[in-house]
Amino acid sequence: MPRRLLLVEDEPGLVMTLTDRLVAAGFHVESAATAEEALAAVDRPFDIILLDVMLPGGSGFDVCKVARERGVKVPIMMLTARGQVVDRVTGLRLGADDYLVKPFEMVELLARIDALLRRAAPAAAPGGEVAIFGGIRVDFRRAEVTKDGTLVELSAQEFKLLRYFLAHRGATLSRDELLNEVWGYNAMPSTRTVDVHVAWLRQKVEENPKHPQFILTVHGLGYKFVS
Repeated sequence: MPRRLLLVEDEPGLVMTLTDRLVAAGFHVESAATAEEALAAVDRPFDIILLDVMLPGGSGFDVCKVARERGVKVPIMMLTARGQVVDRVTGLRLGADDYLVKPFEMVELLARIDALLRRAAPAAAPGGEVAIFGGIRVDFRRAEVTKDGTLVELSAQEFKLLRYFLAHRGATLSRDELLNEVWGYNAMPSTRTVDVHVAWLRQKVEENPKHPQFILTVHGLGYKFVS
């Protein structure tokens, strides 16, 4: 069965080009040209969403935020001509899983889509269905995290990162390894992507994110999860 992809883009020429290439790559593609159309579509059963930032009637950032608030878990890749670091951070902070700046090569887009779909596939829990550290309880089967009994809202990518940390307790993990194993490819616009996700994960699971107890920085090398 073809994988279902929602393309949110308002440039007709780009929609036509991307649709042709994506269909040729085996996707069933539906498109939306405005923020309103996107919000009406995101709840449908897609496997991945490609989301432009600049849209008529609103922002792709807003669409991403609302989608995550509605509980949409599928991978979201932001597509935009805006390449500033602050824009990338904003998208990731709101729940996007990746960020690709226009113009881009189709081969890179397809590689990133493939990586996101692989990482979104169900994976075995690291050492059991539940992990507990401090006041945090991670239910891998339900993909739920609670802190002192209260549900913690993690983005799909934050949950994957936490799962990888838990599966490799005590090991020093480089940024390159995390990019490759969690995001699924080596090339990224910036390795700050890892740092941003780690920072936001700490905000949600650490008692004092400025002085983390579990997700530690190993200066010059990467990160280590200890518990």
